[in-house]
Amino acid sequence: MAKQPAKAPSQRQLRVAEEIRHALSRALERGDIYDPDLLRRPVTITKVDLSPDMRNAMVSFTPLGGGEAATALAALHRQKGQLRLQVAQSVHTKFVPQLRFVEDKSFDVADHIGALLRDPHVARDLKADTSDDQDKEDD
Repeated sequence: MAKQPAKAPSQRQLRVAEEIRHALSRALERGDIYDPDLLRRPVTITKVDLSPDMRNAMVSFTPLGGGEAATALAALHRQKGQLRLQVAQSVHTKFVPQLRFVEDKSFDVADHIGALLRDPHVARDLKADTSDDQDKEDD
């Protein structure tokens, strides 16, 4: 049996995911969660993805200022119950989703792409492509 393509998240999923992201961010920002590792290296909650049944949430985070994410990930796992409690108090849904934390690597990928585009060889090729396009427009 062929696997069905994944559906785009519903508006409700997106709205609840954003509410969860705000609740987690507020809890970490206000210091409601006490963990020495999170105090030393604060984290930014960048995105929350909810499963279609809204019982599981994948929380993407990045350490503030970059750096080692393993310590922050371990601290978030230790505080998972407290963070879930904060979500339950802020977001009123039938079920409080289980939280799973993952490091957000999108900023690293964006930096890598930016570095590639700044490479002199790539810049030269992009400049050549731009001049070729303008020559075609002049015809």
